[in-house]
Amino acid sequence: MLLADAVQASAALSATRSRKTKIATLAEVLRAAAPEELAPVVGFLTGQLVQGRIGVGWRTLAELGVTPASEPALTIAEVDSRLTDIAGITGSGSGKPRTEALHELFGRATEDEQRFLVRLMTGELRQGALEGVMVDAVAAAAEVPLDVVRRAFMLSGRLPATAVAAMTGGAAALGEFRLELGRPIRPMLASPAESLAEAVAAHPSALVEYKMDGARIQVHRDGDEVHVYTRTLREITGSVAELVELVRALPCTSVVLDGETLALTDDGRPRPFQETMSRFGSTRDEQVRALLLRPYFFDCLHLDGEDLLDAPLRERNAALRKVAGEHLIPGEVEPADPARLLADSLAAGHEGVMVKDLDSVYAAGRRGSAWLKVKQVHTLDLVVLAAEWGHGRRTGYLSNLHLGARDPDGGPPIMVGKTFKGLTDELLAWQTEKFQQIERERDDWTVHVRPELVVEIELDGAQVSTRYPGGVALRFARVVRYRPDKDPGDADTIDAVRATLVSGTPPS
Repeated sequence: MLLADAVQASAALSATRSRKTKIATLAEVLRAAAPEELAPVVGFLTGQLVQGRIGVGWRTLAELGVTPASEPALTIAEVDSRLTDIAGITGSGSGKPRTEALHELFGRATEDEQRFLVRLMTGELRQGALEGVMVDAVAAAAEVPLDVVRRAFMLSGRLPATAVAAMTGGAAALGEFRLELGRPIRPMLASPAESLAEAVAAHPSALVEYKMDGARIQVHRDGDEVHVYTRTLREITGSVAELVELVRALPCTSVVLDGETLALTDDGRPRPFQETMSRFGSTRDEQVRALLLRPYFFDCLHLDGEDLLDAPLRERNAALRKVAGEHLIPGEVEPADPARLLADSLAAGHEGVMVKDLDSVYAAGRRGSAWLKVKQVHTLDLVVLAAEWGHGRRTGYLSNLHLGARDPDGGPPIMVGKTFKGLTDELLAWQTEKFQQIERERDDWTVHVRPELVVEIELDGAQVSTRYPGGVALRFARVVRYRPDKDPGDADTIDAVRATLVSGTPPS
């Protein structure tokens, strides 16, 4: 298969808003791919290199200046092989040979292929919403049930591997995926509820527990071997020694736990989210390294040789209580007074509560209704599309943010509003520098960026509007924080924004 076939398919995906058409386009490509081409082509069309990060930045690619080939000749397999070679060029003095390898690759690519490769390598093609469309396409191309593909994807955590199994071995091969200690699985997600009363009414038999303002973690232990992962399945074991030692001391031999971790003040209240996230990367800052993380676990997916994914939450919670001890997240099974738990959570400085169906199994992927989150303040996670230069005190800073919601059908983010409220001087300075690093283009007033940053926005709801393509506009939006723990694929959809429509508001 030629790279040009993937480039053509990518263009077709961008040209339509129809989910059905996108699925058909992707399924056609999957059927045409050879077995060895499946993994890279799935990666290319979902904007994720099989090799992960390959050490090539936007500036390096922008300065290549290679004359494009006149006719397409590069194959998917050749490009994948070259990217593997480039990823392996590391260490002192690697700049020149890496650039030479890029010159060779881009010299064999047409102009359209060069543009595609730049967007692929810089993450601009990365749209997590397209993962959901690709899952549907894999099911269609392999003629296997969609729920079987979704489960295999949850367990493998890798869409290319899931696609290869489906296309080469069908449902039987997909059924071979199991929870594997040391290999993270995709996390189960929650949906927002309008109120505590609504959430409790939806789940009469429920577990109600604190919703904390922390960072999602998944921990795996097999004997003395411990691994810690973020919600995006990135391993951070080397950065969180205190969590490793804590999990190693739990009363079990093997376990997989889902939870949150927070940095706390001396009086036990949560520190700002950014301080917790600062521990997830390598740092030389002694103050950051000294900031201890406290875990709060809320689910148990495996315990001492027994997988619990398909067990109802009531059984998983019973297993969790056996092993988590003081690190169990505060909550109650079928509480007599859920409102008290909500009040206690808010008083402790947390976001609200989770209301979970005790009969539900653990299922990753789409946000379902089995887990409902109740927060005091309504927020949405949106994608930054651009920012405008500020005025007055903010002269010289990129200030007014252009915000986009995720397209559930795999298209680019859909703009739903702007805001400059809630930005501290520290955030203004940070985003001014960061936005120019991920800049796509600019005019006199605005810097447009690659859609890769997620920001949490507080709002009073949305109103009908013809100003933006989604037909809605945010009301009284303000920045709460950036979410480095989330990818654009984790952002809220345009449907979630529309769900906040305030009745009776006039169009803007």
